[in-house]
Amino acid sequence: MALIKEIDYGTPIRVSAQTVTLTIDGMSVTVPAGTSVMAAAMHAGTQIPKLCATDSLEPFGSCRLCLVEIEGRRGTPASCTTPAENGMVVHTQNEKLAKLRKGVMELYISDHPLTCLTCAANGDCELQDMAGVVGLRDVRYGYEGDNHVAPTAEKYLPKDESNPYFTYDPSKCIVCNRCVRACEEVQGTFALTIAGRGFDSRVAAGPTNFFESECVSCGACVQACPTATLQEKTIHAFGQPEHAEVTTCAYCGVGCSFKAEMQGERVVRMVPFKGGKANEGHSCVKGRFAYGYATHKDRITKPMIREKITDPWREVSWEEAIDRAASEFKRIQAKYGKDSVGGITSSRCTNEEAYLVQKLVRAAFGNNNVDTCARVCHSPTGYGLMSTLGTSAGTQDFKSVENSDVILVIGANPTDGHPVFGSRMKKRLRQGAKLIVADPRKIDLVKSPHIKADYHLPLKPGSNVAFINSLAHVIVTEGLIDEAYVRERCDLPEFESWARFIAEERHSPEAQQQFTGLDPAEVRGAARLYAKGGAAGIYYGLGVTEHSQGSTMVMGMANIAMATGNIGKLGAGVNPLRGQNNVQGSCDMGSFPHELTGYRHVSDDATRESFEALWGAKLDSAPGLRITNMLDEAVDGAFKGMYIQGEDIAQSDPDTHHVTAGLMAMECIVIQDLFLNETAKYAHVFLPGASFLEKDGTFTNAERRISRVRKVMAPMGGYGDWEGTVLLSNALGYKMEYNHPSEIMDEIAGLTPSFTGVSYAKLDELGSVQWPCNEKAPLGTPMMHVDRFVRGMGRFMITEFVATEERTGAKFPLILTTGRILSQYNVGAQTRRTENSRWHEEDVLEIHPFDAELRGIVEGDLVSLESRSGDIALKAKVSERMQPGVVYTTFHHAKTGANVITTDYSDWATNCPEYKVTAVQVRRTNRPSDWQAKFYEEDFSLTRIANSQDTALDAAE
Repeated sequence: MALIKEIDYGTPIRVSAQTVTLTIDGMSVTVPAGTSVMAAAMHAGTQIPKLCATDSLEPFGSCRLCLVEIEGRRGTPASCTTPAENGMVVHTQNEKLAKLRKGVMELYISDHPLTCLTCAANGDCELQDMAGVVGLRDVRYGYEGDNHVAPTAEKYLPKDESNPYFTYDPSKCIVCNRCVRACEEVQGTFALTIAGRGFDSRVAAGPTNFFESECVSCGACVQACPTATLQEKTIHAFGQPEHAEVTTCAYCGVGCSFKAEMQGERVVRMVPFKGGKANEGHSCVKGRFAYGYATHKDRITKPMIREKITDPWREVSWEEAIDRAASEFKRIQAKYGKDSVGGITSSRCTNEEAYLVQKLVRAAFGNNNVDTCARVCHSPTGYGLMSTLGTSAGTQDFKSVENSDVILVIGANPTDGHPVFGSRMKKRLRQGAKLIVADPRKIDLVKSPHIKADYHLPLKPGSNVAFINSLAHVIVTEGLIDEAYVRERCDLPEFESWARFIAEERHSPEAQQQFTGLDPAEVRGAARLYAKGGAAGIYYGLGVTEHSQGSTMVMGMANIAMATGNIGKLGAGVNPLRGQNNVQGSCDMGSFPHELTGYRHVSDDATRESFEALWGAKLDSAPGLRITNMLDEAVDGAFKGMYIQGEDIAQSDPDTHHVTAGLMAMECIVIQDLFLNETAKYAHVFLPGASFLEKDGTFTNAERRISRVRKVMAPMGGYGDWEGTVLLSNALGYKMEYNHPSEIMDEIAGLTPSFTGVSYAKLDELGSVQWPCNEKAPLGTPMMHVDRFVRGMGRFMITEFVATEERTGAKFPLILTTGRILSQYNVGAQTRRTENSRWHEEDVLEIHPFDAELRGIVEGDLVSLESRSGDIALKAKVSERMQPGVVYTTFHHAKTGANVITTDYSDWATNCPEYKVTAVQVRRTNRPSDWQAKFYEEDFSLTRIANSQDTALDAAE
């Protein structure tokens, strides 16, 4: 293997139906209209020298190194800013150009440190490369002038090492502006600028250092820098990588492609891959830098067992751990019945691993008691979109947003939760697309540099369906429906029934204001903009699904998209922003108790028989237990064993007291994970998990894109996750035989109609594909429902608003809603073990100044947050992001215990928990809660690992 070098065309690749033909150095070149001369030359195989140009950024023309001659034109124009034209004759090399370029390089080098041999960028420096390309041998201007190179120079600035992941060395800055432009054009944060003039010009992160600035550490500036001015600290520490492999990020549902650049089995850096269709060369702080958890000292790399959860863990061989797990599951089923055990698949593991876990449950356990973390996040997406459109997934690819005229963001915070897509969205907004944000908080999209929402609708938590009905009411009663689309594409009688329902005055914005708290005029304006503003795309997150009417809300969004003709075309659609890297995939793989792969019900005889024939096992036709049911049954004494791969339900699921009560009631819990997480405190067998760097497989992102995950190091625990599942299944008596995850994908493709065209060979060839990928769509399906809906005719659903049973009152007058922050991820097991925690060391409670003043609370006070379920203590952050009556916190730190507060209310159709609406009270306190005090004690007592000496003494006794 070698490093993967991607072609840099110097300026963005243009797409146009029209072409132009020109001659470059005697060669005829045909390129799309709008292509620069520089990019046209690169298409012909001629690389024009450059420093300020790169194809991720618009042309700038400052370095003057890319000068060319064009016959019939005066002077030597910059090739990066000169568009190619028909008949143009270009010369990129002659004596005059060589002399000019060499002179430019002399000026650069005269004010640059000549410490190339000890520079971190040695071997990967564009300035060094260009000096060689132009044949620079001497600098006429000397090196001792008015400059910023020497530490003793008047204009010298010290190195900024405040950011935990990269350094900024002003002495090496050539003021090419690439970092500033990357921050503006690619990321959209506008954190960097050029301060000063002339020799005083330097990149600046505002008036402060990088860490304390508005920089979000996405790495775009580091990626763009042609020198060592901005450089990863790992390059400083380890030197240049020597080989690379393309893989897929294991954080959010965007599914960014990265080059894992390596030295042996050590990751030197993760570099966003330009060929990745989900991210196109961009990244966020998590994917770019926060991979250190994979080799963190907390990793458990040896199997462990214990008799009771109060016993210390004892390290054993894989054989002994697997035998213990299998014998316990057999014992439990023999004593309590076959339905007394179950399993949970992971949205952080690969498709192949999720598939094997559900296969083990159905074929080895002999029941359908399998569920996944999608239950507690996006299960309403599956139910709602399946009911209306006929498939349980989003309609568009991410690139579609570049064609949106109107963007409606509901219950999502893309810049924090899905930052790479958030940057793509912000770019479209800067180009003129209109924005509607429906969210209780003032998220960054409401107003940030060069972005301002046309409508911010701060609806009350729990009123989503009332809100969507009021939007629909305006669309129907004001004649904003796309009647031709509805007649051609939708079930007309059901549409008419829905239209009569939604036109009732009780659904008007004025009537619904009592529930939503929204200005009716604003709602009407937003509805008109959505319906008539052009291609309108809906993007939503957990603020939609994690409600008691989550499924109803998803149907409501599909209703208005169909009514306005906004499905099946570019820039439109209904698009869930999935929270974890493989939430979509774990659902696709049959991880729900009522569905096999491809969302086919277990009661369907033909479907079940196809699985039985291939698996050689009789399958149960009755749906199994969901996670919540398993815990309820455990508390009642009927459910006794669980195999959990890569999930931490003790931290992530609601009503922590109930979850832990269920876990404590079980007799055998087998955890397969990287770390001793919160759920592992209640486990009896621990199997070491493998990080995404240690496995082969695939992830499926929020746009249905299936991408390869490639192993770059050996599993630290000895086996990959899929291999651990195979070992357990074989020990249970159900034989599984696979040599490589590619064989598992072949099996999935053979059983799943939407995956029949998927193979590792195709993924290696195309980079990724979006399902459905089959005979009808051999290259995949970027956009769904183009000519017809998957279910045939689109189905409008009645969406009656039913207020949540969780109500505020005198004792609990405030509403708590929860969410994520940029630097942390989900339960924090990964990001808390990286330098990301420097930005978010603890969960805090955001509270509006009015509510804070009423309670005598000031910034930084320790406050008690109490609900009907329990109470915790955390610090207050007084913020006008909140509306009065609503407080907000994150759930990234186990010690906080955010889900001690949340209740067991859930979505009526899917049991997705209602995380977003909890009635609470907030008051000042001076101590941790009782639960937190117990947590600190159990964090030691339930995670002890016996050392080898203790184990030897136990054996002797």
